[in-house]
Amino acid sequence: MTNAQAAPAIASAAADRRPLLLHLVHRFSVGGLENGLVNVVNRLAAERWRHVIVALTQVDPAFAKRLQAPGVQCIALNKPPGPGLWNYRRMYKLFRDLRPAVVHTRNLGTLEYQSVAWAAGVPGRVHSEHGRDTDDLGGTNRRHIAERRLYRPFVQQQIALGSELERYLRTRIGVPADRLSVIVNGVDEQRFRPAPVRPAITGCPFRDPHLFIVGTVGRMQPVKAQTFLAKAFAVMLTEFPHLRASARLVMVGEGPLRAECEAILGAAGLGALAWFGGERADVPDVMRGLDCFVLPSLVEGISNTVLEAMASGLPVVATDVGGTRDLVAEGSTGTLVPAGDPDALAHAIAHLVADASRARAMGRAARLAVERRFGLEGMVAAYGRVYESVLERAPVVGRA
Repeated sequence: MTNAQAAPAIASAAADRRPLLLHLVHRFSVGGLENGLVNVVNRLAAERWRHVIVALTQVDPAFAKRLQAPGVQCIALNKPPGPGLWNYRRMYKLFRDLRPAVVHTRNLGTLEYQSVAWAAGVPGRVHSEHGRDTDDLGGTNRRHIAERRLYRPFVQQQIALGSELERYLRTRIGVPADRLSVIVNGVDEQRFRPAPVRPAITGCPFRDPHLFIVGTVGRMQPVKAQTFLAKAFAVMLTEFPHLRASARLVMVGEGPLRAECEAILGAAGLGALAWFGGERADVPDVMRGLDCFVLPSLVEGISNTVLEAMASGLPVVATDVGGTRDLVAEGSTGTLVPAGDPDALAHAIAHLVADASRARAMGRAARLAVERRFGLEGMVAAYGRVYESVLERAPVVGRA
């Protein structure tokens, strides 16, 4: 839906006394942040809340079909690159027309519009940080810090996805403790669940049950660093050549790094031991077809794919970045290695390939951790509590 098509949402608002949650994102398409948003919208109590999703740039129609809650509006503003005063005027008008009870912005690219929400009289203003910016992996960029500090007073409640981001917002940005919540992502335990026996992945040539399938799933972009996994696989089979008989690599996803990963493996003579699955809609089935999951990212918030792998009963080998330490228990549910170190990654994977029984035990522990700590309902309930808390600061708004 474009901005011009927002009229139905405005017209219907007067007849519906449920408070409106306006979720502002850069782009509404495939991604971890967006998956989390879909889960919140689909599962938050429909009798209490209604929703509109506003994308500064585009809305992917295919991805928007994942929304199951009734009457959710999606508005694409088609914002061109760069700043512009007209963006503020346009957003101000949208806030005034839609009259949301709560505006929830996500990540730095949308934070500036918290000031517009304040000017437009939006009573509830929430912002969440989901991970590091790709051009500021250490969170030290002075301009980014200044922006977060500048807009901090306009936000009533900030949400950090993990303890590392919570410390950053509290110590570097100066967010008061009573205006800061930590909400870790949740995962659908029914959709992502272990299989009694590892099934073959549709289209994958590695069907022998005696093989050990090492895999990763995600957008093949520089921040996800799948090239380090390709290099690690080559290092592992060079140092431990006996593992060539059992180890296989599955890389699922599309993006600019795919060709580079294929070239790395081809140059090492390992093309026949790796399979690239492209973008898939059957990620739960892919997860069940693996023996361990690897996340080689340079930066992460709280990784949805790590949670999906754990819920699928997989041990996880991941880089120790962002909030991953909040998910993976070293030596129990997986192994953490330094980012950008293919040698360390290779050795961590090799230990699991060489000891499949240990890998299965870690996978069982990972599933148990999800059941105890990372359920989807708990995450959704936590967001609901934040929305209710900001409305309590404006007691007239959102009351039937």
